[in-house]
Amino acid sequence: MAGFTRFMSMKIICVGRNYVEHIKELNNEQPDDPVIFMKPETAIPLKHEPFFYPDFSSDVHHEVEILVKINRVGKNIDEKFAHKYYDEIGVGVDFTARDLQSKLKAKGLPWELAKGFNGSAPISGFVPKTDFADLQNLNFRLDVNGETRQLGNTSLMLFKIDYLISFVSRYFLLQQGDILFTGTPKGVGPVNVGDQLTAFIEDKPMLTFDVK
Repeated sequence: MAGFTRFMSMKIICVGRNYVEHIKELNNEQPDDPVIFMKPETAIPLKHEPFFYPDFSSDVHHEVEILVKINRVGKNIDEKFAHKYYDEIGVGVDFTARDLQSKLKAKGLPWELAKGFNGSAPISGFVPKTDFADLQNLNFRLDVNGETRQLGNTSLMLFKIDYLISFVSRYFLLQQGDILFTGTPKGVGPVNVGDQLTAFIEDKPMLTFDVK
């Protein structure tokens, strides 16, 4: 499937620890507030580009996520108005160099190097949110070589989409084209050179690419 064409000057805002079972599988603490980190625009591969396995890691993990694309400028957005700030959703993969992340976390250091490296955020095209009856009851999944590795439903989010938009907008001015990664369900795991990944919303394949 065709990937997403990189926007310039976008922000890629990511939410960590937003699904309880994923928190448990990584032995993390459940947060009181959303865990937010950023990726640079260069984390999005060019259209049709594969994911190139980085030479600084030997344990890169896939994390499939529902994406929201911001459609207007806003800050300090009230949660009840957050739905007005996006009208399209997609799916993407937050690649994580888990070995590097673990080393950085052990030293109490930021982990952008493990999350924001080149090509670490493959994303699909976007579709109207009106295509779906309920964004907070949405199935999505990731297949690796035809085998389902991650299967999630947005009803299991700790922090719902509109709350996330409201929360983030207290700290960052949201602008048209910004992309919000909303968190990954359980089932994260390693990828290898030669793998093919396909991400779905419901049963529709939205994103397919190879690992090189």
